[in-house]
Amino acid sequence: MNRRNFFRAAAPIVLLPAVASSLLNAPEALYAMTRQDLDAADDGPQRIAKLRKKHSEWKQVLTEDQYAVLFEDHTERPGSSPLNQEKRAGTFVCAACYLPLFESAAKFESGTGWPSFVRPMAGRVETKRDFKIVWPRTEYHCARCDGHQGHVFDDGPAPTGKRYCNNGVALRFVPKGEALPALRG
Repeated sequence: MNRRNFFRAAAPIVLLPAVASSLLNAPEALYAMTRQDLDAADDGPQRIAKLRKKHSEWKQVLTEDQYAVLFEDHTERPGSSPLNQEKRAGTFVCAACYLPLFESAAKFESGTGWPSFVRPMAGRVETKRDFKIVWPRTEYHCARCDGHQGHVFDDGPAPTGKRYCNNGVALRFVPKGEALPALRG
């Protein structure tokens, strides 16, 4: 048995306590939001209605790189995204479903080669434990389409101390003053 098969066989045993804990602490049912709700100021956590779309449908509307990152949990090469250098005011939306995820004011230069943010917009991302490289990390994804965005780390600047390290190909930037795209169904 090679190392990869060993870890695949052992993962369910190691992950069982974490899965059981997350099921016991599952959030309440999600509710549907209108476009007006999304444009309103974020006064606190909001629940986003899940978009149920087949992976074959996503493949038709996304580039190969976008699909690989968003729905196969790949990671783009560091320094490969033009969004890493984006400094204008605006909003970063999910490249798959166009849900607004980050305001430009939350972006900072982390020196990692990926766009990084101190916080997402309230209720717009969800997290889960990721054991793909053996030790646990916190993966985050779009709350609407479940598209993989990146990982969150505890080495960010004040005020949150968090670094939401995002794949640039998983985002689309909308400059301030331009209309946000309609949510993709």
